[in-house]
Amino acid sequence: MTAWEVAVYGATASGVMAAIAAAETGARTVLLEPGRHVGGMLSGGLGKTDMERQERVIGGLARRFFERVGARYGQTIAWRFEPHVAEQVLLEWLEAAGVEVRFGAVLRGVERADGRIRSVLLESAGSVGAVESVEAAIFVDASYEGDLLAAAGITYATGREDRSLHGESLAGRRELLPDPHQFRAAVRVDEAGALARYIQPLDSIGLPGEGDGKVQSYCYRICLTSDRAKAEPVPAPAGYEPEQYSAVAAYLAALAERATVRDVLGIGELPNGKTDINSGGPISTNLLGASWAYVEAGRETRTRIAREHQDWAQGLLYFLGRDSAVPAAIQREVSRYGLPRDEFTDTDGWPHQLYIREARRMQGDHVMTQRDLTAERRKPDSIGMGGYNIDIREVQWVSCHVSRFPHVADEILQEGYLSVPVEPYQIPYRALLPRREECSNLL
Repeated sequence: MTAWEVAVYGATASGVMAAIAAAETGARTVLLEPGRHVGGMLSGGLGKTDMERQERVIGGLARRFFERVGARYGQTIAWRFEPHVAEQVLLEWLEAAGVEVRFGAVLRGVERADGRIRSVLLESAGSVGAVESVEAAIFVDASYEGDLLAAAGITYATGREDRSLHGESLAGRRELLPDPHQFRAAVRVDEAGALARYIQPLDSIGLPGEGDGKVQSYCYRICLTSDRAKAEPVPAPAGYEPEQYSAVAAYLAALAERATVRDVLGIGELPNGKTDINSGGPISTNLLGASWAYVEAGRETRTRIAREHQDWAQGLLYFLGRDSAVPAAIQREVSRYGLPRDEFTDTDGWPHQLYIREARRMQGDHVMTQRDLTAERRKPDSIGMGGYNIDIREVQWVSCHVSRFPHVADEILQEGYLSVPVEPYQIPYRALLPRREECSNLL
């Protein structure tokens, strides 16, 4: 058993920064990562940083990261970067700070005493079935899932909450109205193909503003390259059938001459001819509804759900680049790219991190709400700042009986997308703390 001053669970970007911050103050720090990589989404494909209006609020360790990345490209600072560059920067920084990093540290339990976490129990990397105990004075849960806080018995919430709970006008189920991610042309439910099992009947989704516990969609941020010398063609996933993408074909056909690759893929440019591909429309790399069971699932089920997202997105790229149902201009654009041989070398060129946009949210004595981002943006105990939109991706596909005179049909709409700009706001330290009666040494 090893005792540490600070133990951070989850080598996400925030986990790495927390570990470095602790180590740079002189604390003996260990970073526990269940996977094989550090950086989370920073090294997992999200290399196109959303910098709209935010550069002035980025400081501290975050800015030092972007400066270190910039140095790799001969720049003062870089907001866009390749995944492997981000991971190299973080690994070298962790080593320089004196942080011990342990991979394969899968959480199995928590030992508590006197209102504190005494130790975490982890799968032992050196022996199958063995459990290792790691003690620390302070624990930090920096995992995307919030697995440590859940294992410690901390109160948390998941999914959408009712507008009335915190008085948030933007909470709960959204109205089915036009928005930048809504269908621009009609797609009938009978054209849905494999998506049919994810489509919800309108009468089952509740009223606008109601909380339903549903989680916004997940995806992969896909790094491709246009450098043919470094590209591998995107292969079809196991079990691929073109009919799985009949809704995509129907949507592109309905758009007709208006259809572009941007209707299905959000392609962000990265250095050296690479991309950061995000979801780009109502039917894209997001798999609406497949994320709902992920948060509370066990390890095997989470692996299956992640694979489901990969198969969907990988098959979509294969379909868009090869199928005759796709307009020729879109086929040409997509087929320019391939999986980069110098990225994600241990996962066959595919990102190692599922884009878990949200999961568990700790319910401490202070819970950040819409008001903290709009009316009460200044805090006496600020420990950081945010500046991006109140931003939620699509939650579900819905079957709606739509009249388009003189025809009436059941059509697919997406529900849940929301992106509302806010001014820079401060994040209070107390928002990182559990309720006082629940735990006194967890952040």
